[in-house]
Amino acid sequence: MSGGGTETPVGCEAAPGGGSKKRDSLGTAGSAHLIIKDLGEIHSRLLDHRPVIQGETRYFVKEFEEKRGLREMRVLENLKNMIHETNEHTLPKCRDTMRDSLSQVLQRCLVPQLLSCLNSLGELIQNHAFQYHLYTN
Repeated sequence: MSGGGTETPVGCEAAPGGGSKKRDSLGTAGSAHLIIKDLGEIHSRLLDHRPVIQGETRYFVKEFEEKRGLREMRVLENLKNMIHETNEHTLPKCRDTMRDSLSQVLQRCLVPQLLSCLNSLGELIQNHAFQYHLYTN
């Protein structure tokens, strides 16, 4: 503290025994600033529930995704089992039944139709041969 002027100590407090009103008001403004800052912190801790809500939301989403993942895993496992059972048991049974039924259907439907077609073709050939014989004689 040398020289002829007054110096303000750290913390914005005016030197005792003299000083201007401007420096006194700065000290009060600094104190008010600290009080406002403290009030803001108190307000954010007591009344601002966003961090708590965000934490709860993150926890809920995490739990939901885990449960959903487990549920989807169960669904996929059931589908896999169903596909395996279908490939191993149901499809061979269906194939065998189809072969048996197809042979029966062919015997019932196609053989009579084939015979009918052959008879018609034979009659056409006979008619054609008869007409050719009449024409040539």
